[in-house]
Amino acid sequence: MKKLMIIPLIFAGLCCCQSESKIVNTTDISLFMKADSSTYLSEISSESGDLFQTIGHHGPAVENEWVGFRFYFDKKAAIDVYNKTRPGLELKKGRWYPTVEQQKNGWGADYYKAAMTVGLGGVRLWDGEKVVFLDPVTNRTARVVKERISSYMELLSEGVPYKDRTVDILVRVTVYSGIREAKVEAFALTGEPVQFVTGINYHDGSEVRNYDGLIATWGVHPEDVAAELINIGAAIVYDPADYTDKQDDGKQILLISKPGKQLTTWISSVSERDQELNTLEKFLNSLNVDKYQKGK
Repeated sequence: MKKLMIIPLIFAGLCCCQSESKIVNTTDISLFMKADSSTYLSEISSESGDLFQTIGHHGPAVENEWVGFRFYFDKKAAIDVYNKTRPGLELKKGRWYPTVEQQKNGWGADYYKAAMTVGLGGVRLWDGEKVVFLDPVTNRTARVVKERISSYMELLSEGVPYKDRTVDILVRVTVYSGIREAKVEAFALTGEPVQFVTGINYHDGSEVRNYDGLIATWGVHPEDVAAELINIGAAIVYDPADYTDKQDDGKQILLISKPGKQLTTWISSVSERDQELNTLEKFLNSLNVDKYQKGK
């Protein structure tokens, strides 16, 4: 699918055109335990697979200058979003939850609500009849890495019961300097191919645009930690050739993959307070929506 190659090619161009001394990394990572919030870690593991209440901001997080993402470190393994109002890095200072005063002064906030859904681009499994959570596990590991002009977070779920066997599933989210969109990759590390499930959630009153290769939403998320409620845009870009079915369960649109051992999508999100993409139409235009065949 040609669209999926656009972002990697831009990224490659950035690497080639900038000299080593001029490269600026506008991405960052965050991973820490609440009990020792002054110490940042590169990796955390748990045999229970659930550190949701004890790990900082409920799981590993990454950001670029426009948006932040985090994994929920529990059975949900959802991808949640932190939306900004102006370009800049905020994770290390705001820790995902800036104060009301900071938000009034231009900081972003946790406007997005994933709840029990996949959130934006989260990955689970499909057993032929239903969604399978990446749980229980024999071990779950979160890892964050900051590279030269990009950063990524990983969630490795080991020993997940799937059909008549157990599988290890690795999900990685990578953010790049100078690129709004983030790449989501899923890998089946053991045994035979699996069917992945990914997708995008939405809430009552949201506008949903469903295309062949792109799903976008726009609306208010019923979050209770932000200082105000504002419209949030979100989108997932995917290759239709990788999937066998698309389902809407009333809270999320799910994409069910063909059997395989690897899957890639791209995700993006904005808010109505964004300085450039503050309407649904502007957001869609930034995603080259005219390249997609309109669905229902």
